[in-house]
Amino acid sequence: MKAIAISGDSRNLEDLRKLATGLELVSELYCHQGELEGMAMLPVRDEMDVLILDCRHGGSAPIADLERLLAFYPRLNAILVVDQESPELLLRALRAGVREVIKAPVSREDLQVAFQRIHQKNRGAQRGDGKVMAFMSCKGGSGASFLATNLGYVLAQRSGKNVLLIDLNLQFGDAVLYLSDRRPAATLPDITRDIQRIDLSLLKSAQVEVLPNYSILASADDPTQSMDIRPTHVEALLRFARAHYDYVLLDVGRSLDTCTIQALDLAEQIYPVLQLTLPFLRDAKRLFDVYRSLDYGAEKVRPLLNRVERAPGDLKPEDAENHLFYKVFASVPNHFKSVAASVNQGVPIQSLDAGSPVSRSLQELADRIADRSPAQSRGLFSRLFSRG
Repeated sequence: MKAIAISGDSRNLEDLRKLATGLELVSELYCHQGELEGMAMLPVRDEMDVLILDCRHGGSAPIADLERLLAFYPRLNAILVVDQESPELLLRALRAGVREVIKAPVSREDLQVAFQRIHQKNRGAQRGDGKVMAFMSCKGGSGASFLATNLGYVLAQRSGKNVLLIDLNLQFGDAVLYLSDRRPAATLPDITRDIQRIDLSLLKSAQVEVLPNYSILASADDPTQSMDIRPTHVEALLRFARAHYDYVLLDVGRSLDTCTIQALDLAEQIYPVLQLTLPFLRDAKRLFDVYRSLDYGAEKVRPLLNRVERAPGDLKPEDAENHLFYKVFASVPNHFKSVAASVNQGVPIQSLDAGSPVSRSLQELADRIADRSPAQSRGLFSRLFSRG
């Protein structure tokens, strides 16, 4: 397990480093001198499994700060080191989700037992993180926003899971217009402005609800409002959203800035959207070269072909694969009539024309993402009458 020790006292931090170094269950150990108060994120890029928090020398245990931090790291297990194990402190720690409290002086055996208990608990627990998926346009007009918003609708409808789409196109985001004519009560910059105080009720109050289990966090209408959004804000928001939603979809536009790269780093999968024309393939090649430079492998990058037609002389999916050196994950056919009606009315294509070729492709894609088998995807009557 990867662990980080935090203490405001350099001597205590060094003691914890010596005690934890070499423990059987500790694969990596990071040490940070400082206080938890005001800390928005852990001061490391790697995912941590255990936080050892020193609260000795009369300092009150920063339970409120710890509880806030744990909301961003649902898999993080905390070990508190305290001077006194008062009933009030233990109760507050339990309510914050802390299960390991060690009274000073700390021994190597104390830490070993705490790590063993955490390891045993994690072995029987399922990972609670949601899945983050980023949709990126390889060239303007690819249809990435349409696919991201409508896929979110189909995914929520067919899986029954909680889905959130975040419009991270900071300059010209308009994702909400594809599915709703409602004006958002708040937008992305309103949430990131005071990201340290985020909670689920605040996040929900800013969303535009499309289904009971599918909502959109809109980008600002005025691009200047998004100028103060930083990569740390994006990281904090995505970690929080991942802890509270089964699927988090990101519409990131096509700008490769620091906020976009932060979002791509945190995404389990990236779905670059392109069409089978030479200008699209040329721009896609540049983008995919960037993916390779960022060490995004084939398991992370899943190209989506949009508006595919099977006419003589047209480029084929194999041509894209040979040019980009990534395997095409899925293709969405061209059906202008149903897509135009959906976009112009601001209504999900699934509810407008569930039988259109585009809707059927989105249904298949949603089932693949949710790991639904064909038997699970069919309705009750089709399953009953297919027997025999």
